[in-house]
Amino acid sequence: MTIPRRTALALPGLALPFLAGIARAQAPEAPTPVLFLHGNGDHAALWQTTLWRFESNGWPRERLRAVNFPDPLARDDDAVAQPRRSSSLEQTERLAEFVRTFRAETGAARIALAGNSRGGNPIRDFTVHQGGASQVSHAVLCGTPNRGVHDWPERAGNEFNGRGPFLSRLNAGPSDVVAETAFLTLRSDGNDLYAQPRAIWSPTTPDRPTGTDVDGPELRGATNLVLPGLDHRETAYHARAFAEMARFIAGRAPVRIAVLPEARPVLDGLVTGTPGGVQTNRPVEGAVVEVFRTDPETGARIGEALHRRTTGADGRWGPVTVEPGWTLELVVAAPEHPVTHIYRSPFPRSSEVVHLRPARPLTEADRAAGGVLLFTRPRGYFCLPRDALLLDGRVPGDVPQGIARAATATLRLPAGELGRPIPALFNEERLVARAWPAAEGRIAVAELTW
Repeated sequence: MTIPRRTALALPGLALPFLAGIARAQAPEAPTPVLFLHGNGDHAALWQTTLWRFESNGWPRERLRAVNFPDPLARDDDAVAQPRRSSSLEQTERLAEFVRTFRAETGAARIALAGNSRGGNPIRDFTVHQGGASQVSHAVLCGTPNRGVHDWPERAGNEFNGRGPFLSRLNAGPSDVVAETAFLTLRSDGNDLYAQPRAIWSPTTPDRPTGTDVDGPELRGATNLVLPGLDHRETAYHARAFAEMARFIAGRAPVRIAVLPEARPVLDGLVTGTPGGVQTNRPVEGAVVEVFRTDPETGARIGEALHRRTTGADGRWGPVTVEPGWTLELVVAAPEHPVTHIYRSPFPRSSEVVHLRPARPLTEADRAAGGVLLFTRPRGYFCLPRDALLLDGRVPGDVPQGIARAATATLRLPAGELGRPIPALFNEERLVARAWPAAEGRIAVAELTW
């Protein structure tokens, strides 16, 4: 329907509401809200670069949410309670609450879900088996071992056992999906550590058949895409994974892959811990966090601390405002953990999921060496010869060849070398860190962003 211009001018009382209605009809719809779920033992911070990429393609920050499961590690036996570990049922119930809260905050009738590895299990359970499809428009499973990691009888109750109760229930029907929700799986062509015909992830039985294969993450009835060469975590957090995820949810290719920087990024997050050596996402109270700007060529601090805070019951350590070109050192002194000095590349955009989990306990070998630096890649694994990788000018000796299966390389230094710069290179990302005295209960981490 059209209305002549002269009529609009003659009838202003009618014209303004009418034209406003046309404007509303032509206005672009708000992007689908997306809720991101991490994998086994991980936390929401792994989705940081993905969140930045969605924001750089027009998603409002309030329509993106990466969440923490409080106890991210699966039980050894899904039916048997285990301290600081969660069952598959607990994960599904927690996801249902996340969905209810996020839908209420955004006002969206339906949202999209994206999960890496174990994060895909509650997505399947909630959406297909617990009646959640009416609330979920899209479901993206990245590297989720949908046919299990193994089918061994001695671990029959494990959540990742393909013949166990949980996956047997999820895989029992003629289809793995429901019509109301669009499903996408992203998998590797053969570089996913947990989708292998033999248990190369096992230190004792690496040649034992697993009962699954490289196509284990696929779902019957879903759109199944292969991302060649990517590893278990990269199927979720790599730029190529983002491109397919965004295309699937938005119905069109993203405008850009690169992250658009902000003028003054604001950083915040939680301090969580590893009590008894078990990774948790429960907040740690009484942790002192300091943030320093560093010289990108030497790793030395520039000036006094930009920020210092002792965490309360909520575990929050920020906020702190930085510039997008600054390299940083974040120092975490949490009760019953080593003092951890975390060196990071510049943060181009704001983030509320800069979660800080102190490093592992110091070993006798660490203390005997004087100092230790952990070179870590949270959003993917190291893989030779696929990656260009140097730590202190050398290829680390503990990085395996072939299938990507190590996320951390370790450098131990004598006490006399603790004050010098230590460059860490992974492909096009370069960090410069410094080691600290292990005798003082300190450990350094060079943490890659990309």
